[in-house]
Amino acid sequence: MNTLDRYLYRTVILYTLMAMAVLLTLGGLFLFISEQGDIGVGTYSAADAVLYTLLNLPQQSFELLPIGAMIGALMGLGNLAAASELVVTRASGISIWRVAWPVGLAGATIALAMYLIGEYAAPPLSQFAQTEKTTSRLADVSFAGRGSAWIKEGSLILRLRTGEVGQAFGGAALFVLDGSSRLKSIQTAERISVADPGRWMLQNVRTTTFSAGRVTGTYADRVAIRSTINPDFLGLAATDPDLLTLRGLAGYIDHLRRNHLQTALFEIGFWSRIARIFAVVIVTLLALPFVFGPLRTTGAGTRTVVGVLLGVVFFLITRTVENGGQLFGLEPVVVGWLPTAVIGLGTIIAISRTR
Repeated sequence: MNTLDRYLYRTVILYTLMAMAVLLTLGGLFLFISEQGDIGVGTYSAADAVLYTLLNLPQQSFELLPIGAMIGALMGLGNLAAASELVVTRASGISIWRVAWPVGLAGATIALAMYLIGEYAAPPLSQFAQTEKTTSRLADVSFAGRGSAWIKEGSLILRLRTGEVGQAFGGAALFVLDGSSRLKSIQTAERISVADPGRWMLQNVRTTTFSAGRVTGTYADRVAIRSTINPDFLGLAATDPDLLTLRGLAGYIDHLRRNHLQTALFEIGFWSRIARIFAVVIVTLLALPFVFGPLRTTGAGTRTVVGVLLGVVFFLITRTVENGGQLFGLEPVVVGWLPTAVIGLGTIIAISRTR
């Protein structure tokens, strides 16, 4: 790297860090404000809300890095363009693609940081934060387990084997105790879901009842049980694609396939996660056509607004395509990569036409 390359590289990195500092401050503030309604429930306190907010900052940084990179590139390169530094660079015979090289390298560095955060920091810290919050709010219920949930409430022990996201969960076993240690019955269900507040519905239930000297078995399509355990608590055993690493997603997809379960949601999450990391490089390069064109003489405020709008539009399009792809059963690889591929193609065309 020559002096110009290092200068452009540092500029993009520095302004991206500044943009991320502002975005994370705002994101953390909004998250803490949203926690106010839960403070005082169970043993959940204001200090717990602060800890919950801090532990979720890595996940927020993972989600906001594409927007932060876009704003940082627009701000940094825009300032250079406004000061005519980029104009002088182009006038000296350096092509737009040569300028794009250090900018793209800065985007690759940010993408690497995003990958490391998404693999090693964000998922475990967010899952720990959610576990601590829920156990604090429901202090009268016992919870154990990582791959599956073991939940005890009074004389009921519920084991949730396979989690999904939402109000329904697959593969549940309910152990009913008679007293403190005597097992009264075991109910296994293919699915358990929320019927109404305080009531859960078990589907395809096989019940084994233990009585004096005999064991009986029955089957029912549906069985309702009363419990104060809420969906948020059961959600600790659920598997949210946004809170899994790439390795975790790959392993969970393999598990679902081996058990003949639906994998579309997690395959889309897997490919979208990879695509979003590559998208950081693309949105960083996307700043070049703007700073050499309509945003060359505008102020920092305008460039910030444009960066935020572009980032938000990309995020909304990505989420819309992901949800639509899952709804219509489209190929997960196509769904995951489509938004990034489209914006990548648009970026190449825009840079090629930049003069």
